[in-house]
Amino acid sequence: MDINKKNEMTQKVNLAIETVRPYLVADGGDVELVELTDDLTVKVRLKGACSGCPFSMMTLKAGIEKAIRKDVPEIKELIAID
Repeated sequence: MDINKKNEMTQKVNLAIETVRPYLVADGGDVELVELTDDLTVKVRLKGACSGCPFSMMTLKAGIEKAIRKDVPEIKELIAID
């Protein structure tokens, strides 16, 4: 992937994450973008209360991934890493 395109997409992913961050922070959690791979996999790290929450996969898929896909529909998948 072209470096400019990757940087543009990374910026869009970060902006999408910012739209859901207040909801996570309100519950004592947070999320950070770790990497956008060349095959368009978004890797994030759940932090705070989100890292051990039994609902974290629901938050990941229904909240974070939905927000990112709205702005960056090209992404292949979103995964959480430790």
